[in-house]
Amino acid sequence: MYRFDPRNWAIQWEELGVAAIALILAVLVAYAAFRVIYAVVLRIARQSENQADDLILKRIRNPIKWSAIAIAVTLAAQAVPALEALWEPVATLIRPLLLGWIAYAAVRAFTAVLEYRLDASADPVATRSRRTRIAILSRTATVAIIVITVGLVLFTIPAVKNIGATLLASAGLAALAVGAAAQPALKSLIAGMQIAITEPLRLGDLVVIDGHTGRVEEIHMAYLIVRTWDERAVIVPTAQVLEQSFENWSRRNEKLTGPVFLHLDPVTDIAPIRAEVERFVAAHPLWDGRTVQTLMTEAFPESVQVRLSVSSSTIGDLFTLRCDLREHMLDWLRTNLPDALIRHRLEVPGGHPKADEVGGAA
Repeated sequence: MYRFDPRNWAIQWEELGVAAIALILAVLVAYAAFRVIYAVVLRIARQSENQADDLILKRIRNPIKWSAIAIAVTLAAQAVPALEALWEPVATLIRPLLLGWIAYAAVRAFTAVLEYRLDASADPVATRSRRTRIAILSRTATVAIIVITVGLVLFTIPAVKNIGATLLASAGLAALAVGAAAQPALKSLIAGMQIAITEPLRLGDLVVIDGHTGRVEEIHMAYLIVRTWDERAVIVPTAQVLEQSFENWSRRNEKLTGPVFLHLDPVTDIAPIRAEVERFVAAHPLWDGRTVQTLMTEAFPESVQVRLSVSSSTIGDLFTLRCDLREHMLDWLRTNLPDALIRHRLEVPGGHPKADEVGGAA
């Protein structure tokens, strides 16, 4: 291998100048070739109606460009010993970084393509399911690529390589030590993979976790984010999803039946209330035609509980329908059955005679 000798400055600087010229020419030729080839491939991709190839080319453009330059410099270094002496120590670090960059860009490109194809799906449940798997698996692949790339870079350093060989010799003890230290991280990683495979919840699902009701906005390997109706972000560890029970209101679809409770006087006639509920719900645009019921579910000495059950095609529509029904029925009861509303009043029209006697004695 070529070595720089300071005792012969003239010859050395001449060879270094040749190496610099070879390096510049290799970079220019590689960059020009990349621009020409990339322009041709991009033109061909734009002639197709599918946008997936455009997304892939856009994501992998930079790593392919720098990889082409690195390959050109390596080829030039084989013909110029001085350039080889300068390039090889750097190339040992650059090569694994470029490989990791290409793998990372490929994962991001295919993730973008899969997400782009989801937009044409008509089934919202299937869309949420695929989007959840894509998000978790792409993050898992990204973490794996980063770990492997960092490991390859470290193993190019002789001192670290020797340490790595020693650790591999005692792989059993190292695995136990790492496993004990990284138990929370491994637990979260396994929980994230289980969520991607079993799908107890997905992106966009409406869930109730720890008393918080909201949509699943993001799913990461260690935690997930639930966005509530008042725009709060609830952070929930992924392991908790598998270890504790929770409610998923949109597991298969968003068709739900919701109640509206009325607490009325025991003398209330239920038949006209049932007729009015059916009339109002049948005319409401958010009712999906599945469920409309009026049942007396509880009877107490001073009141009865009447449950009005209605259904809608989405959770948001159901909430609006329940609010409209509750408001309408209270207004209807005030107008048509005022005696059905419970009142607790104490009226003393002119004062009580006993109170007047007590006041006079005083």
